[in-house]
Amino acid sequence: MDKLHLMTVFVAVAEEEGFAAAARRLAMSPPAVTRAIAALEARLGVKLLNRSTRYVRVTEAGQRYMDDARRIIAEVDAADEATAGINAEPRGHLTVTAPVLFGKMFVMPGIVDYLQRYPAMDVSALFLDRVVNLLEEGVDVGIRIGELPDSSMKAIRVGQIRRVLCASPAYLAKAGQPQHPDQLRDHCMIAASSVTPMIEWRFSHQGQNMAFKFKPRLTVSSIDAAIEANLAGLGISRLLSYQVNALFNTGQLIRLLPDYETAPLPVHVVHRESRYASTRVRSFVDLIVAQLREKVEIH
Repeated sequence: MDKLHLMTVFVAVAEEEGFAAAARRLAMSPPAVTRAIAALEARLGVKLLNRSTRYVRVTEAGQRYMDDARRIIAEVDAADEATAGINAEPRGHLTVTAPVLFGKMFVMPGIVDYLQRYPAMDVSALFLDRVVNLLEEGVDVGIRIGELPDSSMKAIRVGQIRRVLCASPAYLAKAGQPQHPDQLRDHCMIAASSVTPMIEWRFSHQGQNMAFKFKPRLTVSSIDAAIEANLAGLGISRLLSYQVNALFNTGQLIRLLPDYETAPLPVHVVHRESRYASTRVRSFVDLIVAQLREKVEIH
């Protein structure tokens, strides 16, 4: 059997965690899928899947092979697209990921624009407040906030943002406005997206770094909830500048200790590196990079 075909069948079985589901996805018969997996394992001389009556899971060797197989399949698909013509209109499916609020505010308008430009495309948007592994989760393009680890991904810097302290005018009128990080100990603190009992916020001033450890009065699992608690006058929280800039502009929240903020965080658009330029990925990356560079700034 063709090696690429066997890889495609294996990836489908591994992702669907079942032979029947993979057969439906590939429009093959279940026996044909079973024969393909058996042929691949025989050719490699290694067990790729653990099977039981209730589940199918990849082995350790199977996980490594699946990562390589996904990369190879993606390269072949990209080569096919490049051969079809660099000026061909994008068509097919694209998966994009970004942090929840950032995706809602900045990435979704770009996705809508992209879909309106290219009617033969469809997009899945994964807005999650965790780092998504593009290769393992089959994602084409990601927007990342913060320094990037070394990887095989291609990264394009589009801007930078800051961590900012904020509170409502009503809270500050009652509790006073801190002038130094040490004075935060006298305030009610709100922590977003943390499950630890103690939080540490870092500050920097005139080349001197400092840290402030505290136990928050309120811990929430979403940025929206932290902002609502701020607006209600409960206390002080630390958020990212893009999340609250509009509220600073209207005076609903006040920015605190700007002279003690740490270095800005870079924002990148990342995608899987390839020798061939995928029309789908290239067209979306070009669009979203241009749009984000107009919007993602230090405030």
